[in-house]
Amino acid sequence: MPKRLIIACLFAACSLLGVHAVSAMELQESGFWQSDVSAGNLPPVAERVPEAPKTVDLSLRNREFGKQGGTLRTMVTRSKDVRQMVVYGYARLVGYNERYELVPDILAGLDNEDDKKFTMRLRPGHKWSDGHPFTSEDFRYWWEDVANNPLLSPSGPVDFLRVEGELPKVSFPDAHTVIYEWSKPNPQFLQMLAEARPPFIYRPAHFMKPFHADYTDEEELSERLYEARVRSWAALHNRQDNMYKFDNPDLPTLQPWILATKDGKSRFLFVRNPFYHRIDSNGVQLPYIDVVEMQVVAPGLVAAKANAGEVDLQARGLDFKDTAILKKGEAQGNYSTMLWGNGTASQIAIYPNLNYNDEGWRETLRDVRFRRALSLAINRKIINRGLYFGLAKQGGMTVLPVSPFFKEKNRDAWAIRNLDQANALLDEMGLDKRTKEGYRTLPDGRPVWVVIETAGERQEVENALQIITDNWAEIGVKLIMRPLERDILRNRVYAGETMASTWFGWDNGLPQPYTSPGYLAPWDQAFLSWPKWGQYHQTHGEVGEAPDLPAAIELNDLAHQWTQAYTSVDRAVIWQRMVDIHADNVFAIGLLNGAPQPVVVSNRLRNVPEKAIWAWSPGAHFGVHRPDEFFFAE
Repeated sequence: MPKRLIIACLFAACSLLGVHAVSAMELQESGFWQSDVSAGNLPPVAERVPEAPKTVDLSLRNREFGKQGGTLRTMVTRSKDVRQMVVYGYARLVGYNERYELVPDILAGLDNEDDKKFTMRLRPGHKWSDGHPFTSEDFRYWWEDVANNPLLSPSGPVDFLRVEGELPKVSFPDAHTVIYEWSKPNPQFLQMLAEARPPFIYRPAHFMKPFHADYTDEEELSERLYEARVRSWAALHNRQDNMYKFDNPDLPTLQPWILATKDGKSRFLFVRNPFYHRIDSNGVQLPYIDVVEMQVVAPGLVAAKANAGEVDLQARGLDFKDTAILKKGEAQGNYSTMLWGNGTASQIAIYPNLNYNDEGWRETLRDVRFRRALSLAINRKIINRGLYFGLAKQGGMTVLPVSPFFKEKNRDAWAIRNLDQANALLDEMGLDKRTKEGYRTLPDGRPVWVVIETAGERQEVENALQIITDNWAEIGVKLIMRPLERDILRNRVYAGETMASTWFGWDNGLPQPYTSPGYLAPWDQAFLSWPKWGQYHQTHGEVGEAPDLPAAIELNDLAHQWTQAYTSVDRAVIWQRMVDIHADNVFAIGLLNGAPQPVVVSNRLRNVPEKAIWAWSPGAHFGVHRPDEFFFAE
């Protein structure tokens, strides 16, 4: 989309918005927006940034001060992954810094009173990407008109806002203050705001109100429904309200780049947000990079295109197996291949579905001896050598050594190959009868054939499963691999139609006492071993099934206890117990962790760390490393 079309909706009447100049320093005007400023279509930069912008001194972090300009090329494998720009952009109310400490970002400041009362202070003069003021009205609109509107939010406000069923008291004393308050602690509140996929407890009220029945004339709203070809105003509102999907170029944002491509298919452009709230201490408004170009390519082409020098920054879609070909192309492609650490609890994990619809198989999968036996039979050393040249760490799924809850005992639990022990466990279960082909049989006579469904996106997963196929055959278990498309796989798991699946381990393998342990409890269908237990929690019992395994019930109780704990010591004790339970019960069969993540970086691109951790949570992949501070050298 040409700049003039983007600008057309930015400032219909700048004088009505109450702009304020920044007097603390001389700000440098953006060359990208200069012509629009000169033409009067856009205010000067001093009137675009907040009165007290977020000022970063790059010298304090051993980074270079950059200059604005350039187009950064990157790739995704699906058009819906334009949402990665929200992940990478990482503009959050509060966010993690490079030391994984929570600090205000969009917020000017925040007062936390015993995790019960959170007073959030906004930046006067902060504006949405269309130039409209960002105020407490945007928070009020979301809370009162979206989160608590049964047509827009049938389940009510998002779950992390409930403390033992209690919703917060939310108030808006003035245009720049928002208060969330509970009678009991809500220690996960700030962490959730800093997630890779944030909950967005605010909305651009000025943009959304015309799609809301409480604010728009019925006749006018009917015309919008007709134009959009939807039946209800709620459906129209939800279609417009897609802040995480980031696929609506009309929807204002606070992120460093704004979508400038409408109805894109294979190529998307994102241009610098003229009202972004961060500047460097030299008076240069961030982001440094003017444009991000995101190409959609087939999954198998990411490494080849990176090798050909067709990207400036790429990690998504690259696996460790691609390192050799990436290294070969460095000179000709004018890039470097960095190897970052990996923050997931397991590079590859197998998830037996304890909510599988088949009653006979469900009983078998829920027997901890079966899961332990499968884990004991796996030759992780061969997988590590074959896939990662021995550079990964072998073991079951548990937290990583940088977490205070790491124990070698948990990493090794049921993860050191022992065929005798595995066979003994299966015999003890009564699976001692075999078919003529040598495979064990269930009590009902069916052969023990474990069907593992995959997303078909990572060759390393299929290579590992090929090795495990031979391993499990040694204990009389047949592995059948079934690749599917990612969304189909997840829907099948959630519906209980999948016996077992593979994915990464826990996104956050680096937990601290302040990290919510909700992802270790049966609270979310996204943990593929207990989707229906997660649905039960997420819908407050409306769908799904209540946990009925003692270990899962204990995890559920411990997670609730964590939300009520007052000290970090108490929370740490709870965390450790939950990690120990997972290690002993092998709810997910981890193979190894710490496999290096290749990151391709143009030799012209600066401020990208050479050593870092590639993690979804905490960290938002590139987000915690602040891509708005990356820049191109001449």
